[in-house]
Amino acid sequence: MDQDYLGIKRELKLNGKPLSFFSLRALQEKGEDISRLPFCIRILLENVLRNYDGYVITREHIDTLLKWQPEPEDKEIPFMPARVLMQDFTGVPAIVDIASLREEMSRQGKDSALINPLIPVDLVIDHSVQVDYFGNNEAYSRNVDREYERNSERYRFLKWAQTAFDNFSVVPPGMGICHQVNLEYLSKCVIEKEGTAFPDSLVGTDSHTPMVNGLGIVAYGVGGIEAEAAMLGQPQFFSVPQVIGLKLTGKLPAGTTATDLVLTITEVLRKTKVVGKFVEVSGEGLASLSVPDRATIGNMSPEFGCTITYFPIDEKTVQYLTDTGRPVETIALTEQYSKENLLWRENEDAIIYSQVVELDLSSIVSTISGPSRPQDKILLSEAKQTVSDILETKYSRKYIQFVDRPLSRWADEGGNVEPSLIAQAEHFDMRAAKVKHNDERYYLNDGDVVIAAITSCTNTSNPDVMIGAGLLAQKALERGLNVKPWVKTSLAPGSKVVTDYLMEAGLLTSLEAMKFNVVGYGCTSCIGNSGPLPDHISGAVADNDLVVAAALSGNRNFEARIHPQIKLNFLMSPLLVIAYAISGRMDIDMDEEPLGFDQDGGPVFLRDIWPSQEEIHEVVKNVVKKEFYGKSYGKIFEGNSQWQNLEVPLDKAYKWDERSTYVKEAPFFIGLSPVPGQIQPLKDARVLLMLGDSITTDHISPAGSFSVHSAAGQYLLDRGIPYEEFNSYGSRRGNDEVMVRGTFANVRIKNKLASKEGGFTTYLPENEEMSVYEASLRYKADQTPLLVIAGKEYGSGSSRDWAAKGTFLLGIRAVIAESYERIHRSNLVGMGVIPLQFLDGEGRESLGLDGTETFSIADLTDAVRPNQLLSVLAVAADGSEKTFQVKSRLDSKIEIDYYRNGGILQYVLRQFLAKA
Repeated sequence: MDQDYLGIKRELKLNGKPLSFFSLRALQEKGEDISRLPFCIRILLENVLRNYDGYVITREHIDTLLKWQPEPEDKEIPFMPARVLMQDFTGVPAIVDIASLREEMSRQGKDSALINPLIPVDLVIDHSVQVDYFGNNEAYSRNVDREYERNSERYRFLKWAQTAFDNFSVVPPGMGICHQVNLEYLSKCVIEKEGTAFPDSLVGTDSHTPMVNGLGIVAYGVGGIEAEAAMLGQPQFFSVPQVIGLKLTGKLPAGTTATDLVLTITEVLRKTKVVGKFVEVSGEGLASLSVPDRATIGNMSPEFGCTITYFPIDEKTVQYLTDTGRPVETIALTEQYSKENLLWRENEDAIIYSQVVELDLSSIVSTISGPSRPQDKILLSEAKQTVSDILETKYSRKYIQFVDRPLSRWADEGGNVEPSLIAQAEHFDMRAAKVKHNDERYYLNDGDVVIAAITSCTNTSNPDVMIGAGLLAQKALERGLNVKPWVKTSLAPGSKVVTDYLMEAGLLTSLEAMKFNVVGYGCTSCIGNSGPLPDHISGAVADNDLVVAAALSGNRNFEARIHPQIKLNFLMSPLLVIAYAISGRMDIDMDEEPLGFDQDGGPVFLRDIWPSQEEIHEVVKNVVKKEFYGKSYGKIFEGNSQWQNLEVPLDKAYKWDERSTYVKEAPFFIGLSPVPGQIQPLKDARVLLMLGDSITTDHISPAGSFSVHSAAGQYLLDRGIPYEEFNSYGSRRGNDEVMVRGTFANVRIKNKLASKEGGFTTYLPENEEMSVYEASLRYKADQTPLLVIAGKEYGSGSSRDWAAKGTFLLGIRAVIAESYERIHRSNLVGMGVIPLQFLDGEGRESLGLDGTETFSIADLTDAVRPNQLLSVLAVAADGSEKTFQVKSRLDSKIEIDYYRNGGILQYVLRQFLAKA
């Protein structure tokens, strides 16, 4: 087999050193019109050219990409990422799976050491720090101590993996968020390996992996299942993507931020329907956006629904590599290779896109989004009215007119009404609780902000908005303003570089004076690790059924994600997080109402303390220094004394502890037969859940805390684990017993087969309501297969493999939905659960399904084809029948193989067993 059958291998010299590469320019010279291809398609083309082997990657794959069209052929292509990125929530179960594969290899008498990552894997422990302590200078150290108390067993497991596996490194806790570490340190743009130069690329076990698209790197989120396959040498297969061109013009106006831009783009691209597509950014407006601005946009690709949001390499890329202290050789190779291989941003007018969406940056205005989806954009100028409308329409909390004025707030909070006057307003439905805590007295009201969190790599990677937040805090203090006493504040930077430059600017002290103390270097509130509300706040909310809010600079605000007691969650820039913490409420008109009053009793408006762009840029220029990156990342793998003192075994096989409630051998591979069976029809399946639209992976597999009354809580109590040590679902993903009990257990999930919210269903045909987990056990005892019926955008949100693993373990054989988010569909296939899709215009309501029927699919057999239409027979309780068709979302032949094998890892394990 001639790998270079097209004769395009060329050589470049870097400081006199020869490096070979597969030349797209050579293809162009041979008559292929490479210049018309989007840059991201060129990256995919280079990948198949370099990895061509005539078997897994064929000439047909190369031809398919060479002939890419705006409406591409319905064909699959392989992608071999250069590396894998993980965080600990998804990384622990992934490594549990790899260790479990080794265990089964050993049981079958094979060499378990053959199971080993074949490409570099970086795991950053960033998802486990929780905001238990806040508002003082001890918060960081105390949260770290608590983190180790909760998670030492998991951390010992990961530290063991670092010694047991080749090509596997671990960034210890407290060093940063995986995507910011990836952006600032791990990513190289262009890689040199064994004398060959090629583009950096990766898949990551977190949805926000596309953050490094801002550096010109093709990277996207996958489930842990897919990442494990990539680690073990399997290509990622996906359909040839459409590429949507996002053409930017103009410049951001004064007073706006990259956060305002990305929230606007989120709304625009959601409406464009880019799910499963690539987005590539172009236009003269791109020249004004720094790499941190671009990374802010790339980070939120899963909120748009696209696979990547690609920014081609250009001068800004090279400048960022320089500013962050990358090696001189890396910088030189990036520029030289990109220019030589047609990957440098130029000649954009020659590129043909599937569709072009134009956005004038000068049209951007201050923006927030919420209360439960990132794409629900709200102009800051309209926020008060929107929040008031939400309170009224969704929660029946209504303002009325009183003396020709709206009742807004109590007088002692800067409003216009005393509580005693409410008695005169017959239909005032807003609720309030009088709170007494230490020497403080105040009213806590519907619409109040109880969490204000500067969190998430989305924004903490961007010095402009972080310095902006520090300057706003400084100006607010000078005017005598501070945060309200009922607000739980936190600052969780994505890397220690952030605190270095905030200290250098003298702004960290201002943030601390406003109780935005550093609480940790991790995802915290963005992932749901907000920690408990203070008892007096939590009690007031619970006792009075208050509808309270969170203001955060994150990328996700799904129901019950940030905190189970908070029903309104709004995304915004770090500057606005501080502003809302000062106001203490979401229903404020930032243009017309003051944030508070100065020492002389004069009103202070947001515009009075908002820093100018000139101020921000001047400070950024002076304090964001290259040496800060060298200081932080020069010792990133060392960890603190607690990490260094963790004792771990040196065995290549992990010694499972049967008493562990954190790490347990995965049940999926035990006793695996050498040969898979045939695909079997579905017969008389029951519906376990009947769900609506926009069911997220948070609904399916929550990440946050859980109660003693839940099935998972009862499991832990039965094993002697007190409630204080429950930790979170996310931290216990290495234990399938906890996680299967947590599947579909989100307190806000709405199953149409249950009379109440939460993880409940009706066991049929007895019509007995019980927990989803209990019902699944009853069905399992009856040998009844199960399915889920859902609406649009099923499985949106985080790339959470446990949303598919838990689904499988509950006994669910199939999901029928109107549409799927890309990663979750793939994860279902990877776990041997078939995703089926209603035909266009059809769904449970139009077909008259109520979930009490039994369902059979006779033509689901070993002869099933990619995207085949299958007939479903639904039989109602009265014996009446109806038949409808669904589309199999086994999208390729390889996915059918994965499904036949019971999952992708079973497929891989059988390959290893056959070769050993």
